[in-house]
Amino acid sequence: MKVSLIIAVYKDVESLALILDSCSKQTSTDFEVVVAEDGESNEMKEFINLAREKYTFDILHTTQEDKGVQKSKSQNNGIKASRGEYLIFIDGDCLLYSNFIENHLALSGENNIVTGRRVNLGQKFSQQLRKREISATWLQKNFVKKYFKIKEDAKTERHSEEGFQIKPHGLLHKFMVKSRKKRFPMLGCNMSMYKQRMIDINGFDEGLGNASAASDTDLEWRFEGIGCKIVSARFIANEFHLYHKRSTHEYDRDAVDQMLTNQNNAIFYCSEGLMKAKQKENK
Repeated sequence: MKVSLIIAVYKDVESLALILDSCSKQTSTDFEVVVAEDGESNEMKEFINLAREKYTFDILHTTQEDKGVQKSKSQNNGIKASRGEYLIFIDGDCLLYSNFIENHLALSGENNIVTGRRVNLGQKFSQQLRKREISATWLQKNFVKKYFKIKEDAKTERHSEEGFQIKPHGLLHKFMVKSRKKRFPMLGCNMSMYKQRMIDINGFDEGLGNASAASDTDLEWRFEGIGCKIVSARFIANEFHLYHKRSTHEYDRDAVDQMLTNQNNAIFYCSEGLMKAKQKENK
């Protein structure tokens, strides 16, 4: 099954280079990379042209005019350009475990929305990765041995434990699934599904503006509304998140109100997504 790995990026070429290196180490090889850029950076364009000569997997590149944060729109661009039957979404600062794609596929299903977690790295390990003193593959192999140093480096960053791994469908995984009492929420930087499921809900809702909830919370209830199931890939499909100062976004009350209105009216197919309202009417 052909997979499209869609990476949401904005100007950070250095991080993208590290991500593509981690892509080159994947145990599953039938995939393409779609760089969904929220902007039109010449540096990004030049880098991708060089990357296409370096890596054996296909690299597609979508752009849009830089008008501030329009992540949902850029991700919809990536979906429309993708050629895979199955979609995996990550952010432009997340490095993959070598079995990341393989394990997403292991949990896939026609109506499954698979979502994992990420290890939030601290400054030291992030810098070592950026300087190429270590690689994501090395960190994966040495995670248990280096766990307490990773946790100490992360300091106030949470979720250092998310780097431990279990086998999909193994005894421990089955036990965790059976004993889970709480719902497992989606995480937009580590999620996958059949492309058709995204088409069924018309993709990301661009009408929610730059609200971060548009990448996970909004998708989650809309997927569930059409009968999909959120499947946990915690400790199975893992990734490392490079440290950066967290941006401070104001609470988007309008976006939340819009989501609540959509929920109350059971509107699972958004009007400002892969297809816009007028396009749908004219079809």
